[in-house]
Amino acid sequence: MKRSLEHFSLAAAVTFLAIFLGPSLHAQQADQDPSPDKTNPAVPQAQQNEAQMPASGEATTRDAKTFTGRIVKENGQIVLKDPVTHVTYKLDDTAKAKQYMGRQVKATGKLDLNTNTIQLDRIEPIS
Repeated sequence: MKRSLEHFSLAAAVTFLAIFLGPSLHAQQADQDPSPDKTNPAVPQAQQNEAQMPASGEATTRDAKTFTGRIVKENGQIVLKDPVTHVTYKLDDTAKAKQYMGRQVKATGKLDLNTNTIQLDRIEPIS
C-alpha cells in the first residue's frame, strides 16, 4: 500500500510538471530564432553574440558568425572588443584588422572557444 502511494505521488508530480511547465518550455523554444545569422534589431547585440556560440563540446563554431565591436590594441595585441558584452576577442589575422584601429567593425569568421580567437574571413567598418 505504501509503495503504491509513493508511485502515485511520483506520477502526480510528473503530471503536474508536464502540465504546468510543458507549455512554457515549448513557448521558449518557439521564441528562439532558428537562424542566428540574421540580425534582429529588436534583440540587443549581446544576446545576438550569445546566440552565435556553438553547442557545448565544440571547440570552434562550424559556420562563420558575425561579431561587432571596436578594434583596439590591448596588452600589445590588436583585438576586437565588444562594447556591449565587454568581451575581448583575439584575431587570427591582425593585418586585416590593423587598418580599422579605433573604429567600430563587423568581423565575420569562426570562433575558437579554446583561445577566444576569431578566425577572420572578412572585416568591414560599421558606418
